[in-house]
Amino acid sequence: MTEYYRQNPQFYVGIDCIIFGFDKNQLNLLLLKRNFEPAKGKWSLMGGFIQENESADDAAKRVLAELTGLQDVYMDHIGAFGAIDRDPGERVISLAYYALININEYDRELVQKHNAYWVNIEKLPELIFDHAEMVQKARMIMKQKASNEPIGFNLLPELFTLTQLQTLYEAIFGEPMDKRNFRKRVAEMDFIEKTDKIDKTGSRRGAYLYKFNDKAYRKDPKFKL
Repeated sequence: MTEYYRQNPQFYVGIDCIIFGFDKNQLNLLLLKRNFEPAKGKWSLMGGFIQENESADDAAKRVLAELTGLQDVYMDHIGAFGAIDRDPGERVISLAYYALININEYDRELVQKHNAYWVNIEKLPELIFDHAEMVQKARMIMKQKASNEPIGFNLLPELFTLTQLQTLYEAIFGEPMDKRNFRKRVAEMDFIEKTDKIDKTGSRRGAYLYKFNDKAYRKDPKFKL
């Protein structure tokens, strides 16, 4: 280390993950009860520190995998949080990421091990430090992206009904959508394909199941909701 670096203070660089899931027509956030000080026993996002041998993106993927067991998940960096007193333990600058996961695919044993729980995004408890600010910014960025990119499909199972698709985007945007107009827009998107399978869990008649065709989307990436 050169003298130039020695003359300047050194800080911890943290990672915080805002993990979204969709279940029972609700957008949920994966939170954990912190098991160490400071703020032991309080609600927190999943986090950790960047290690010497990894990039920020790799650290975020590791933190997510340590909690959920999932790899190759949609993630996006939302910014750095560096208020001087944001962490009462040490001076920590945190890089925040949000992730969208299929709520049916994560490792439940890992989640239980970390004392983590799914919480309705509209009924969040008080969060430690500046985590509520991180969640607010993540929701804003997710909403903007979801208007022009098909990121919402990361929250759905491989096969879904149009009703599931609409309730998902209503949860993301926080407002109801006209059913007729929504289905008209979906019909114009060739990459949302109707299958011959029917879901009968909602009614005796059932509803057709659809799937997202990523290959077709890449050929003609036109998405607007």
